[in-house]
Amino acid sequence: MSTLVQTVQRNIHGRDFVVGDIHGHFTRLEAALQQVDFDRSVDRLFSVGDLVDRGPESSRVLDYLKRPWLVAVRGNHEDMAIRHPNGHRDTEAYRDNGGGWLIESPMEIQLEVAAALSALPIAVSIDTLAGKIGIVHADCPTQSWEEFTSRLEDPLLSNSELKRLLRGALWSRERIEWDDQRPVEDVTAVIVGHTPVPSSRCIANVYYTDTGVCYPNLNKLTLFQLSPDAETVIREAATA
Repeated sequence: MSTLVQTVQRNIHGRDFVVGDIHGHFTRLEAALQQVDFDRSVDRLFSVGDLVDRGPESSRVLDYLKRPWLVAVRGNHEDMAIRHPNGHRDTEAYRDNGGGWLIESPMEIQLEVAAALSALPIAVSIDTLAGKIGIVHADCPTQSWEEFTSRLEDPLLSNSELKRLLRGALWSRERIEWDDQRPVEDVTAVIVGHTPVPSSRCIANVYYTDTGVCYPNLNKLTLFQLSPDAETVIREAATA
């Protein structure tokens, strides 16, 4: 059983980075990490989810999830990859969303991938120099980060309410589509991906980091340093 919320202590020995949606472009991720001289012994990398689908190297996800310096949340594409081998996802619809690599894999690989992705949290809370920073794939579906994470951890939460929270966390684009300027409360900032943007965008205290690596008109993977100082939430560090 997965833990839906993960709390991460401050990194006192190295740097923290966050990357937008990877979508199977791990070679490009490695190029970005090389640009910042990423030190695997002390630095950490946070992923906003959607590590898989659409790109050419999605099958490398199992190797990446074993790396102790990577902390990833579950995205909607992880959710599709979890649901497909368990019979809860239309095969052709998943293929249209970039899932052909998994559909064509042996069932034992499909189940191994689904199990590994199922272990990913929905939300991560990080203690940083700038304060508490939350990471979730698409959006915080409540006005308060504390309310969101406490509900996810509530053993009495109904299945219908959990589904509602997960849909917002993994799929929502309402905040950016409506330019909702209300900040998420009880947190310094929330970092998300999911919605492709030409360059990082901030709405109130929500930062959008998916710069469209899998889209020809955008075609950029962006790596950000997380809270390099007490006044800065994220700062662009490299692109690939």
